[in-house]
Order: sequence, then structure tokens, then C-alpha cells
Amino acid sequence: MSYQFKFSKLLTVKEREKDEAQAVYQDSVKKFREVADHLYQLLKKKEDLQAFQSDQLERGLSIQEIRHNQQYLTNIEKTISYYQELVINARNRMNWNEQLLQDRNVEVKKYEKIRERDLIQYKEWMNHTESKQLDEISTMQFSFRNGTR
Repeated sequence: MSYQFKFSKLLTVKEREKDEAQAVYQDSVKKFREVADHLYQLLKKKEDLQAFQSDQLERGLSIQEIRHNQQYLTNIEKTISYYQELVINARNRMNWNEQLLQDRNVEVKKYEKIRERDLIQYKEWMNHTESKQLDEISTMQFSFRNGTR
């Protein structure tokens, strides 16, 4: 008689859900990094532009160039603001997916723990049954040797 866990199909489903949650979480981490990296690049670009503009102001710029640089800086700031919101949303999505993954892990671990306990009980039952059968065999052999049937 082989061991069969009564919740094996359910455990398989829970493991699949956990794997799917892991993939979704990894994807959200990747998207968060991409958006955060893009935001970083924009912030770096703004910093470089401000340094360039400061350097150019010391050398002298025409009004047209100052306006152009200021308009460009304004556009970068708007884009930065937009990407800051994207980063916040991506971080929230990533944190939510992480929590979902943790919940799935807990569910799988619960079923694995149930399986471990069930397997221990099964082994104990098998040992007890085997011991009982050996006792019966010994009793039958003893009775057979002594001529009592």
C-alpha cells in the first residue's frame, strides 16, 4: 500500500499559483527598475542641463538661447513629474505583487506541513499494522509448532 496525500491536487494548484505569482512579481520588479532607471536618466539629464546652462550664463547667452534652455528644462521637469508618478505606481504594484507572493508561499507551506504530518501518521500506522501482522504470524507459527490449531 503506497502513500497517497489526500490534498495532492490542491497542493499542485497552490504551487502553480505560487509560481505564477512569482513570475508576476519578477515582472513587476523588472518594470519598476525600468521606470526608475528612466526617471534617474531624466534627473541626470536635468542636472547636466542646469550645469550647462549655468556654465553658459557665465560666458554669456542670448535671450533666445536662455528661453530655449528654459523651455527644455520645463519639459524635462514635466516628464520627470510624470515618471515620478509612474515610479510610485510601479512600486505600489511591485509591493502588492510581493504581498500576494508571500501569501501564496504561506498557503503552499501550510499544505506541505499538512503533507509532512500526514506522512508521519501514515508511517506510524504502517509500522503499527506491520507490527500487528508480525505478531499474528508469530502467534500462528507458535500455535502450529505446538500442535494447537
